[in-house]
Amino acid sequence: MNTVDIIVEKETGLEFPPDEFSLDYVKLVLDYLDLEDKEISIVLTGDASISKLNKMYRDKDGSTDILSFCQNDEINEFSTEIQSKFLGDIIISIDTLKRNTKYFKVAFEEELNRLLIHGILHLIGMDHETNNSDEKMLLLQEKILIELKPGPKD
Repeated sequence: MNTVDIIVEKETGLEFPPDEFSLDYVKLVLDYLDLEDKEISIVLTGDASISKLNKMYRDKDGSTDILSFCQNDEINEFSTEIQSKFLGDIIISIDTLKRNTKYFKVAFEEELNRLLIHGILHLIGMDHETNNSDEKMLLLQEKILIELKPGPKD
């Protein structure tokens, strides 16, 4: 059984857990990727906190929408043969997520799910050089988002 821990920091202004956040959705993504008996930690924070982490760990100024901290040194390009139970941490800035929803004209829940998928893919060793939509990881991200979308499928 997969385990997901979530922390919602006060600076987000969100209740715990936010209405748009579904632990079941995260577990569904893990199942989709054939990951069993894994643990991840998710922190929902704001721009101030994620900016500090972005500077500390990536030497980049400013906020970002998501940071992933993989706990598996031995993984490389997408592998479901991950031995470690704990995959790592996903940090999401709710402030940046909200700006993304306006910029991309998508619902909060859709963008949150996109970022959750994105973070999980990083935790299992996938990466992307650019944000071009033709990157292998980003193509898989969008495929998962579409296939796990609630409601009737086309």
